[in-house]
Amino acid sequence: MEKVKKMLPKFCGFLFFGTMCTFVSAQKINYQVNPQTGALQTLSIANDPQKMNWLVVTDGSQYRWVKENYGWGLGYATQVKGNRKEKVSWEIPAEMKQEGNELVYMAGDIRICVKRKMVEDELIEEYTFRNQGKDKVALVDIGVYTPFNDNYPGSRTCINTRTNTHIWEGENAAYVNALRMGGHAPHLGLVLTKGAVKGYEIWERGRDKGNSHTRGIIALNLPDLQLMPGKEYSMSWCLFAHKGIDDFRQKLLEKGSVFVSCNKYVFEKGEKACIELAAETSIQKCVLKNQDIHIPMKKRGNLWIAEVKMDQLGENRFDIFYGKGKQTHVTCLVIDNVDSLIKKRVDFICDHQQMKESNTRKDAFMVYDNEKNEIYLNNTRNCNPVDRDEGAERVGMGVLLAKYYQLHPNDHIKIALLKYAKFLRNRLQESDYKTFSSVDRKGRNRAYNYAWVADFYFQMYKITGDKQYAVDGYMTLRSMFRQFGHGFYAIGIPVHLGLQTLKAADMDVEYETLKNDYIQVGDTFVKNGLNYPASEVNYEQAIVAPSIIFLLQLYMETGIQKYLDGAKQQMPTLEAFNGNQPSYHLNEIAIRHWDGYWFGKREMWGDTFPHYWSTLTGAAFYLYAQCVGDNTYKRRAENIVRNNLCLFFEDGKASCAYIYPNRVNGVKAGFYDPYANDQDWALVYYLLVNKDIY
Repeated sequence: MEKVKKMLPKFCGFLFFGTMCTFVSAQKINYQVNPQTGALQTLSIANDPQKMNWLVVTDGSQYRWVKENYGWGLGYATQVKGNRKEKVSWEIPAEMKQEGNELVYMAGDIRICVKRKMVEDELIEEYTFRNQGKDKVALVDIGVYTPFNDNYPGSRTCINTRTNTHIWEGENAAYVNALRMGGHAPHLGLVLTKGAVKGYEIWERGRDKGNSHTRGIIALNLPDLQLMPGKEYSMSWCLFAHKGIDDFRQKLLEKGSVFVSCNKYVFEKGEKACIELAAETSIQKCVLKNQDIHIPMKKRGNLWIAEVKMDQLGENRFDIFYGKGKQTHVTCLVIDNVDSLIKKRVDFICDHQQMKESNTRKDAFMVYDNEKNEIYLNNTRNCNPVDRDEGAERVGMGVLLAKYYQLHPNDHIKIALLKYAKFLRNRLQESDYKTFSSVDRKGRNRAYNYAWVADFYFQMYKITGDKQYAVDGYMTLRSMFRQFGHGFYAIGIPVHLGLQTLKAADMDVEYETLKNDYIQVGDTFVKNGLNYPASEVNYEQAIVAPSIIFLLQLYMETGIQKYLDGAKQQMPTLEAFNGNQPSYHLNEIAIRHWDGYWFGKREMWGDTFPHYWSTLTGAAFYLYAQCVGDNTYKRRAENIVRNNLCLFFEDGKASCAYIYPNRVNGVKAGFYDPYANDQDWALVYYLLVNKDIY
């Protein structure tokens, strides 16, 4: 019976630019070893129609700066003997046997033995670190390169042959879920079967090294080791093909790992968390630890469950000890109250981020430096000024205040909004509604600006009933379409809000004109399908999500089925950006990794988890749930926008990005950037998902 099962087709792979559904009978992992370094140089899945290499090529041909020292399985560490520290690495094997399946490297006093073997269709790798010296050695900052092919040459290539790499540094239960960017199987999984992974690092990021178009080279961090002479430490993992998140989860469990989850990851104080650990085989003991408090978990079948009242404000890390000396964790955040948090943020913007004195920028909403406790004036050229100016993404502060006012009207906010509306119209726009990011009007004419400014004007019409705001919103969008046509994938085009505003303002001719513009855009998006044009980044989540959001709103306004069908076609591609790791930084948060450099004070590249534009996916899921009646998408939307609340603090300040990896280019990360810049769009979409305010 087992043999019969193995002969059956295991998945249906979707060919991006075809109409056929190709059935594949085997999902064997195939690999090639570099004969000089012993590293894996290709990793593929048998019968993959796209013949994808899941690894970055390390001979300099894909990226000239990525050479053989970054090959899969090579790595680095700091060796500590007494008071002496030494950087060590393993790059060339001292011994190589069995066609590269058994290798020995030396790094300082440490002998690293790498063994590979196939077990049925899956690749098992084992790494053993042995102290060959005469002294005790501490091995710290250990990294093993795993150069997943996570980069962005363009949508055609990305959809078929690039991966969104979702990493969970969950100690003994660590894993990597590498999803093909197009969302269609087969995908690649990595599960730790022995040892632990405590973090990861990103290497080779920079403006001259792929700019915003590559995630860089990933290295998984092992725990620090203390090795007496002759002692060793082993770590192993299994690489396998899978069909998607459910199949990935099941295969983790089959291989003896566990899968941890929580009912949500951001809580109001006093709410109850339900933490679950799933296992395929019976685990005899499971204990939850939060700081010094031990909480027994209750067993229900193969689930271990703990319910915890969330009373401690701030980050709450729950370490889970299970089985024979194994450990993993869940990371949650507790805030006092969501409504209070948003109010504090709105008040802070009004009181501290609107320019009070200026010849040219008075009443603008500005970047705020949380370290200096003052507005950042953006008056030097030793940074990236175009993403710190007085327009562009900063318009999100105005949109947030306008939405919030509709729930909680008060004169303080209204005065700030009226001043800001005059600033936008008089200082950032010309008479024909050409829209700029800065008052000098010397920068690029950026298409994104028009949708955001129009959104603000339409919100102001809802607040005041003043028809001029409806005119301003309409004319701003007409200016955008005149200049940029109907094929730009703008973020936040106000489809529903714009049409409903014009209808409410009795602007019937304008309503029909704008509706026709929107239909032309929708037809373009449907025609393009997954063939997304490059924008400021070659390919990203903030191209896919706005397309879906636009089509769903257009379907809701027109009832034309092809727009819903077009959105459905793109949903797997959007979902592939999201991971399922048990942390408020990661769970359902889209992969983004350049915004901290362009918008932050530290100007650091690397994974931004969360970055506020991940809430675009939340908006897409929310609208999709409305269109198709599937409330699981609504719950996912709520999870996304709730997790983004971590970017806002109890004193009303905020951060434009959290740089998540352990290190980037060797520099310590894991911090909230000090600039409050453009993150308030997260609250704009929070109010859409939770209050239905378009």
